[in-house]
Amino acid sequence: MILFFQEDTQSLTESVSEEKTLSIFNLIVDGGLGGQIIIAILFVLLTVGLYIYFERFFSIKAASKVDKDFMNQIKDHVSNGKLDTAKALCESKNTPTARLIGKGITRIGKPLEDINTAIETAGKLEVYQLEKNVSVLATIAGAAPMIGFLGTVIGMIVAIHEIANAGGQIDIKMLSDGLYTAMTTTVAGLIVGIIAYITYNHLVVKTDKVVYQMEAKSVEFLDLLNEPV
Repeated sequence: MILFFQEDTQSLTESVSEEKTLSIFNLIVDGGLGGQIIIAILFVLLTVGLYIYFERFFSIKAASKVDKDFMNQIKDHVSNGKLDTAKALCESKNTPTARLIGKGITRIGKPLEDINTAIETAGKLEVYQLEKNVSVLATIAGAAPMIGFLGTVIGMIVAIHEIANAGGQIDIKMLSDGLYTAMTTTVAGLIVGIIAYITYNHLVVKTDKVVYQMEAKSVEFLDLLNEPV
């Protein structure tokens, strides 16, 4: 009696230990070929999304840095007629705001409307550069959960197929591949989608901040040109 109790206790302990050692890797491996393909696609999307995020984040961060004395220096140079010095100052800064002001300086002497148009056109190009590849993050945010749900459908089809071929003898182990595929791909798709969604919105906020900064400095420059001599 004691021997049987010890054996039952040992088997229960082994089963509990097996459940505790179940890892994400095991879930992916046990998910079958369909689940592995879906997980691989989602991993590629996650890698691409993170690369775009960090590349854009550091680019936008660098673009947002503007010297506080920049506009004061521009004002002094323009007021004294030192346009070449003002252009050189804009080129040395190498930021979207400095490039917009530099574009405006090259148009000084022409009607104010032409200067404004040139700055607006240059601004659109700068915004396009800031938003480069950011839309890919939005696509990943929408596509990743759908790809995960595709894996869910595939997993359920596999499970139903196993049930149909079981001949009335349903064994939970026969359904494990389909169920693993259904669950792991759904979770993976949602995780990738959430990460892409958060990073996309963060980049949008950072980009808007730079755009507002560009607009403010452009208006300040145009006001400078409107000041009476």
